[in-house]
Amino acid sequence: MSDADVRQRDTDGGFGEGPLAGMAVVDLSTTLPGALATQFLADAGADVLCVEQPGGTPLRSRPGWPALARGKRSVVLDLHDPSDRTALDRLIAGADVLVTTMRPQAAARLGLGAEALEAVNPRLVGAAITGWGSSGPWAHLKGYEGMVMAKLGMFHVKRNIVGRPGPAFVAAPYASWGAAQTAVHGILAALLERETSGRGQHVEADLVRGVSTLDTWNWFTELVGIRWPGSFTVVDAYTDDGRPQSPMALGLLAAYTKDGRWLQFAQAGHGLFRALMEELGLGGRYDDPRWASLPALDTQELRTEHWETMLDKVGERTYAEWEQVFASNPDVNAEAYRTASEVFEHPQLRHDGRVGTVHDPDLGPVRQLTSMVHSDGRPLTPLRPAPRLDEHGGAARATVADDPAPGADGVPAAPASGRLPLDGVTVVEFALMYAGPYGSALLTDLGARVIKVESLDGDPIRRAVAFPEAGGAKTMQGKESICLDLRTEAGRRIAHELVRRSDVVLQSFRAGAAERVGVDEATLRALNPDLVYLTAAGYGTDGPYGHRPAYAASIGAASGFALAEAPYVTAVGGEVEEVRAAVPRLYSAAARASLQADGVSALGVASAMLLGLLARARRTPLGGLTTTMLATTALPLADWNVDYAGRPPAPAVDSEGYGQSALYRLYRTADGWVFLAAPTPGEWTALAAALADERALADDPRFVSAGQRATHDADLAEELAQVFARRPATEWEARLTALDIGCVAVTEQAPEAFVQTDPALAAEYATTAVSPVFDEHLRMTPTVRFSRSATQARGACLAGDHTDAILRELGYDEDTVADLRARGVVS
Repeated sequence: MSDADVRQRDTDGGFGEGPLAGMAVVDLSTTLPGALATQFLADAGADVLCVEQPGGTPLRSRPGWPALARGKRSVVLDLHDPSDRTALDRLIAGADVLVTTMRPQAAARLGLGAEALEAVNPRLVGAAITGWGSSGPWAHLKGYEGMVMAKLGMFHVKRNIVGRPGPAFVAAPYASWGAAQTAVHGILAALLERETSGRGQHVEADLVRGVSTLDTWNWFTELVGIRWPGSFTVVDAYTDDGRPQSPMALGLLAAYTKDGRWLQFAQAGHGLFRALMEELGLGGRYDDPRWASLPALDTQELRTEHWETMLDKVGERTYAEWEQVFASNPDVNAEAYRTASEVFEHPQLRHDGRVGTVHDPDLGPVRQLTSMVHSDGRPLTPLRPAPRLDEHGGAARATVADDPAPGADGVPAAPASGRLPLDGVTVVEFALMYAGPYGSALLTDLGARVIKVESLDGDPIRRAVAFPEAGGAKTMQGKESICLDLRTEAGRRIAHELVRRSDVVLQSFRAGAAERVGVDEATLRALNPDLVYLTAAGYGTDGPYGHRPAYAASIGAASGFALAEAPYVTAVGGEVEEVRAAVPRLYSAAARASLQADGVSALGVASAMLLGLLARARRTPLGGLTTTMLATTALPLADWNVDYAGRPPAPAVDSEGYGQSALYRLYRTADGWVFLAAPTPGEWTALAAALADERALADDPRFVSAGQRATHDADLAEELAQVFARRPATEWEARLTALDIGCVAVTEQAPEAFVQTDPALAAEYATTAVSPVFDEHLRMTPTVRFSRSATQARGACLAGDHTDAILRELGYDEDTVADLRARGVVS
């Protein structure tokens, strides 16, 4: 299919399309999380007005700006100029949404705190995206993504992507995406609540909570180790010296083809793994007592031997030969490791119309991904170019020129409502594993009732790790579970009765599976015409890859995320030992459970459901909604994948994985590591002054200007490395952060264990919940905070915990339930 159709933007700024048409958004963000959040709103039809500082927002220097700012308008205002500040207040007074990305102290100084904004516009939903949240032990720190990732331990988690000891810098914008999408959740939920209350409210999202959504099950495996020491050992897929020690290393194998392409397999389930064994000619091993326990082999020697055999077998065929296998065998799938710029050629994205080209008046043709959410198989709105600086300044100022100066209008501040923003919303979930199910779990924190329909054996994620239920505990939070056999007429009848009483249906099956069990959109919309129906598939509802299994590792490879994170890993010469050394590094880039495509995709699933609910409430209902793991995971990589003539290079990471420049990278200290974030000219001046007693950097001719510093970046890194090596990490953090310079000690511990065991962090970022397996335990707090609405934090359920109660609610008596159970319809 050719690139999606596009249309030149109407010069008056009126779009008139999309479910959020008529919504006015004032965008004061200057960092990536805000740009991604308002990109979603603009893609949905909102009128997003970027308020830029004189000279333009720093976001304009990003390679992905043409996509991040598509469909938005621009006005330049100096917030320190009284007349411009009055104009801003008037714009805010007429807005539905305001988005900021400044630290809480800065917002307060500018009069953009929650109380001041409510006085200007009581109907405003004001969303503040920060690095660390507005309270807690880290709230004072600068909010650079690298600092958040370092302080949380995320660089430690990814340490195996580099071939040296120590943490590894991660370039892919995991935390920015997490903060952006959780902010979208808060904005849409607050707008939905406003449909009833008529009042806006303040919403907070941050990078810490945002990136923590991406973890699949590590929180609970760490919880087991903390609570019952010695009873369960958390085992990484690979040892630190690169040997496989978990079945995941075999099922999610990265391998090198005969003609030099890297493949990432997606064979995590037992049936899928056996299908790969048969394809490799190794199926006979299941009949050999030595190998009968595959893939959970008993000794390290057996694991290593089998892994090496698998790598050799994959390497006997070319990439084209493997592509033929994937096309003919629906139970064997792998994706080539693509750079982000290669993702536009993925056959499924092109089939789905998820790649488009728009004409920019200055840049010419700009190729990019279309909206994350599609409705009835099409993007929510046509692609539109990014605005020129102050392109709409005259119109924006004229619009508010005659408005009275806003101020306290006698409307008292709205008290906290105590109500959950999704109170009364029911979601029925037909979804497996992580991306879809965690998307709906996020909605339970906002008050939705989510009924998970599982097979009689339960969702396989419950058995994904050795400790019972730890694998699925996060995706089950706050839900009710009913176990049905949808292959039976009686099971489908129960599912249909649930759907008649629901607001949203979520399904994440491979193409064609929903139709086979009677939960496809056409069938369910015939039962409930007002239904919000979301397909959250790995690849799509049809097309060349729609039937294929999708796992986080293969999607991470296909989307470009893995190689954006570690571009240097695939540079091997093809020698056996070189290839084997690269395999665990690729696995860590694509599949590490704390940071991977499942979590990136799950956030998009939640955003899509909330958008559908808001559109329905605004009487602009959408057709059948679709998100895919592949498209959603590629979307945050605008800085790597947007294509146009003269495009600046994507942010580069040095070959040792320290960082992107001397002023934004990891440094060894006397006892560990720090991460330095001082990339702007002003921050350089402060840093050089702070280090003057250590090294005279300010007067060094190699570093006197930004251009000179870029030219001599390696020299500057060497100078700073010598300085930082002299003192402990915590001393550097205390010394430099006291001067408001971005520098934090790197946490060399799993983030999930770190937050649970540090009392100050647990008090800020965790809360208690109760589940049948873990009793009362800590879990992360809900991802957003509201000034009026409440949130809740519940624990997980077991498979079928609510089967009887739900059936009684539907009108089934005890005898009928007993009969259904006896016939294997429910469990």
